[in-house]
Amino acid sequence: MTVWFITGASRGFGLEIAKVALERGDSVVASARNPQAVLDALPTAGDRLLAVELDVHRPEQITAAVASAISRFGRIDALVNNAGRGLVGAIEETSDAEARAAFDVNVFGLLAVTREVLPHMRDQRCGTVINISSVGGVVAWAGWGIYSATKFALEGLSEAMRLELAPLGITVVAVEPGPFRTDFLDGSSLHIAEKEIDDYEASGGAARVWATDNNQAQAGDPRKAAEIIVDLAGRDDLPERIQLGANAVESIAAKLEQTSRDLEAWKGIALSADFEQKPAQT
Repeated sequence: MTVWFITGASRGFGLEIAKVALERGDSVVASARNPQAVLDALPTAGDRLLAVELDVHRPEQITAAVASAISRFGRIDALVNNAGRGLVGAIEETSDAEARAAFDVNVFGLLAVTREVLPHMRDQRCGTVINISSVGGVVAWAGWGIYSATKFALEGLSEAMRLELAPLGITVVAVEPGPFRTDFLDGSSLHIAEKEIDDYEASGGAARVWATDNNQAQAGDPRKAAEIIVDLAGRDDLPERIQLGANAVESIAAKLEQTSRDLEAWKGIALSADFEQKPAQT
């Protein structure tokens, strides 16, 4: 039996992951700002579900939530850092407060929760950390720059954590979903930059229109994604990152091809930046 600790578990991916884990006989610590919403969504889960209040902005709630998990189940086997905040708007349109709010949840909130859970995983010498990133953690689009920046940061953290924790028996993976039919594009999750500048109508403005037009029309199936994510726990063959959905696979493949072409085209100039190597003395 796996003991899961899931952030942002009252809806979207978090709730779907909790459902699948419970159906498979696992125990779930489902954290949310409103834990009653978790209980309402999972009314028959019984003692294998612990719903806890957790706002990632509040360190005391993080400490209490993890302590409650250990008190109830004795361990945490899989941490799913799922809580997130969307933001659309051109870089210049986005205020400092709007940008910081996104980073506070997507980066600093994730760090705070992870720091609280890792001591228990280190004591166990086992565990899986699953960081829910995004296709936007590899590919950035006009209008999604700040959001992508938070996910780019998450990708770097995941890669370093993987190297730091592997000798301790703990695996780390970044999950990169494309657009999935959750409530991510609803006003409850996606925030829109208040300021609009006419010059960005065709770029950042198009992102605003896309978000409205595609809400609840995304191609990805959240249930299928949750089943894949739950299968990751405890595996020792996890890659650094895994994509979910055709959009993620195709977009990231195109980005890697572009990067490879640019690297080759500019390789000579790149290599010229080093000190010249002196010939060996004979």
